[in-house]
Parts: sequence; C-alpha cells; structure tokens
Amino acid sequence: MGYAFPLGFKFKISTIANDFVATDNNGSVIAYVRQKMFKLVDHIQVFTDESKSQVKYDIRANKWLDFSATYTFTDQMNNAIGRVARKGWKSTWKAHYEIFDTNDNHEYTIQEVNPWVRVMDSFTSEIPVVSLFTGYMFHPKYRILDNKGSEVALLKKESSFFGRKFSVDKLQDLADGDQERILLSLMMMILLERRRG
Repeated sequence: MGYAFPLGFKFKISTIANDFVATDNNGSVIAYVRQKMFKLVDHIQVFTDESKSQVKYDIRANKWLDFSATYTFTDQMNNAIGRVARKGWKSTWKAHYEIFDTNDNHEYTIQEVNPWVRVMDSFTSEIPVVSLFTGYMFHPKYRILDNKGSEVALLKKESSFFGRKFSVDKLQDLADGDQERILLSLMMMILLERRRG
C-alpha cells in the first residue's frame, strides 16, 4: 500500500448514494467508496475503482443507527483487519474516534481540530446563495494521533465549488496494516461526519 500522498476524497454530487472517489497524489483512483442507502445498519463497500466490479473492503456497523457504533473492516477474503469506534457522547460536539487493530488493541485516535469550523460550514451551506461559496470559507480538520499523542496524519476539507473534497496527508511513516486501518477509518468517519453536518 505505498500510496503517493496526499490522497484526495471527492464526493460525487451526481448520484443519490453517499459515495466518493479516493485518489492518490498522481490522480490515480485507489478506491471508490459507496455507502449502501436505506439501511438501518451502516454498510460501506470500498471498491478497487469506479467500475465497482471488485470489492476490496467491507465496513459494517455492529448496531443500527447509533452514535456509539463500532465499524468493523473486512478484506476480500472476509478476514477482519480492524475496526473504528465512535466515542458516543464524547463525539456529539467534537468528533472523536478510536482505531483498533485485529487483536483489539487501541492504536490511533481521530480528533476534530475545531468543531466550530464544522458547525459554521454546516450552517452556511443551508443558506441560499451563500451555500454556493461555503466550499471556500470553512475547512474542518481532523488529526490522527498515535498512543503517544504524536500526529501521524491529517484529514482536511479542501476548497471546492461543487461537491466536497478532502485531502489526507501522511505526517509520519506507517506500517502497511496501520495505514490501511487509518484510511478505512477516515473513509467511514467522513461519511458519518458528513451526515452530521
């Protein structure tokens, strides 16, 4: 998984489904992420590309529509490769997620940098005319910390006129398994946070 960072997540505005394309720094598609619609239990499929012909990963919630659900990652062979858990009440104001490995060891934490930025982004995007320019005004950021509190990666919203774009910067070297879990966690988190506003 030697991706060329920074990566980009770009939401599709032409579909009813909540889906986005993940690309590397060269513009090559590394994943197509689709959330299954009208499900009581969140189910996300990560495809190898936009053709959606091959599922690379599955992400499933352990309970239905709950703000403290856990999302388990499985690969093509249906092997569990880790999970991400939203920290319930702690996440109602400021997004907080914990990433666990296959042995259920807590490895990383995702923290929202400034919740007011997300609130203003969500609020202004509902105002007619003003909503056309909110993509240029507010840029929520989420940092990924290891267990020592060191920042290993950063996800931030980028300026865009149509749709929503995010970038992921890797700030430290990561083992392939860790990088895989962090990216899957960020994919799941961005879908959940987009629903929140």
